[in-house]
Amino acid sequence: MEHLKIFDLFCGTGAFSKGIENAAPTKFRVVLGIDILKNAAETFKLNHRHAKVVSSDIRKMKRSDIMRLTGVKRGQLDIIIGGPPCQGFSSIRPFRSTNEDDPRNSLFEEYASFVNYFRPKYFILENVVGLATHKGGNTLSIIEKCFHMLGYEVEWKILNAAHYGVPQKRERLIMIGAEKGIKLNFPVPTHSYNGATIGHKNKSKMIHSIIQKNLSKSLTVIDAIGDLPEIGSGEESNFYEKSPLNKYQLDRRKKITDLTLHMSTKHSDKMLRIIKHAGKNINSIPKHLISSGFSSCYSRLDANEPSVTITVNFVHPASNRCIHPYLDRALTPREGARLQSFDDDFAFHGNRTDIVKQIGNAVPPLLGTAIGKEILKSLR
Repeated sequence: MEHLKIFDLFCGTGAFSKGIENAAPTKFRVVLGIDILKNAAETFKLNHRHAKVVSSDIRKMKRSDIMRLTGVKRGQLDIIIGGPPCQGFSSIRPFRSTNEDDPRNSLFEEYASFVNYFRPKYFILENVVGLATHKGGNTLSIIEKCFHMLGYEVEWKILNAAHYGVPQKRERLIMIGAEKGIKLNFPVPTHSYNGATIGHKNKSKMIHSIIQKNLSKSLTVIDAIGDLPEIGSGEESNFYEKSPLNKYQLDRRKKITDLTLHMSTKHSDKMLRIIKHAGKNINSIPKHLISSGFSSCYSRLDANEPSVTITVNFVHPASNRCIHPYLDRALTPREGARLQSFDDDFAFHGNRTDIVKQIGNAVPPLLGTAIGKEILKSLR
């Protein structure tokens, strides 16, 4: 059987497309990744060995060159996915054109021009929840109108990763477009989580787990990282000391035996004093130890709840809620990757700082897997 071909634009590490590919490895194949950041593109290349990878500003690329590079012609592509950076919407205007080489195009319009040029059966656009309310909802209306004028049916929802087996209550806006006649379905939750979220005032735009029965309970921080060695500040471990304690840990480990990226930030004496007081929010810290910070700074994760959204600074307590549930240190890169649902054998390129940013910026692979399974049903 010929593979269903996928282009990944603004691909980053390729976590989202890897998740989709994992939904049906014998059926999906990612054949292209584009990202302006070289380290991210190199990470993508390490984990998508069948794909052509381009590290460049997408606005400088000709669609015809991409066609020659990949061998994929107009009408032969099955899926385009991607998340145009938030700043790509700041200059978006009412639908004008999606010509192949228009230097005036915004980053979103570049995405739309790929859809227009290659005419995939499906496209998936993912972004931050804030896109739903950007400019009072006008930006999203323009995006929908654009794709309608290109001949696609469009629907969007806000999905919470905790509903799909990710131990993190990370929300993303997911827009799915399809050729007329193809169904637009979103994945049904497999796990229950009904805690506080950002959400949207229009509840029909949110996928809820409360209406589903007999769901597994959402995975927690300790469900994700409880098998990893208990190291202290500035320490590192390169081997697993315990067997997997649950299916999530077993699935993430695959068959590898060497532990990677499990090294902790070496905190200063002052930071260690702060961390010892850490609780759910910054109010747990004595005022004489800190001068300022957001409510989530210097805060400890709850072992028995899904993690808050992982950021690009999850190894530094001063920037966000990222302190280990009971050890006096911030998360390690491996623990952050586990909370994002990366498999332990997913390879990263770059130094530790680069890798932490790549992990924090990623769309959880298991969210991609849930969406991939639903699209495969529709394509059948």
